[in-house]
Amino acid sequence: MSKESESKTSARHAEPASPPPTLSHLNERGEARMVDVSEKAVTTREARAEGFVAMAPATLAILEAGSAKKGDVLATARIAGIMAAKRTHELIPLCHPLALSKVAVDFTISRAPAGVRVEALVRVEAKTGVEMEALTAVSVACLTIYDMLKAADRAMTIGGVRLLEKSGGRSGTYRAAPMALAAMAADARLNEEQR
Repeated sequence: MSKESESKTSARHAEPASPPPTLSHLNERGEARMVDVSEKAVTTREARAEGFVAMAPATLAILEAGSAKKGDVLATARIAGIMAAKRTHELIPLCHPLALSKVAVDFTISRAPAGVRVEALVRVEAKTGVEMEALTAVSVACLTIYDMLKAADRAMTIGGVRLLEKSGGRSGTYRAAPMALAAMAADARLNEEQR
């Protein structure tokens, strides 16, 4: 039997594909609903997310020198990210309100490509996870950096916002594949010729 016919035969006898995952935020009629977590166990849940604000090198110099007209860019973005994580349930309709144990927002300055990498860590003891809280913290921190520096650079872009890791709960641990800072920035910034 040739390899090609062997391949076709094994394809016909392969295990049936597993059914696609169901979406827990939809009821049997496809209507949006808040997930009932009353039967779940309280466990430690943690999530980390990241994003990148790409900017012109001159804008990055303003940030580093602390000479932005609106004040301390990163301190303001950190507070904004923390506040956003705590209020995620008010922004994302089907999120549960959670008493968060920890929210940390950290920044890494990048010169090549020019910009700021934002990372958020959120932790809670609860019946549901904090992925949305971590993603919201990163998103709002990135938006705040843009707001604080837009007078100098309206061409800044935000990208690479993604979940890095989550742990706890029934679904266990998730870790994203590594992404180079340059790839994250490419998602966020305009081509230098367009500036």
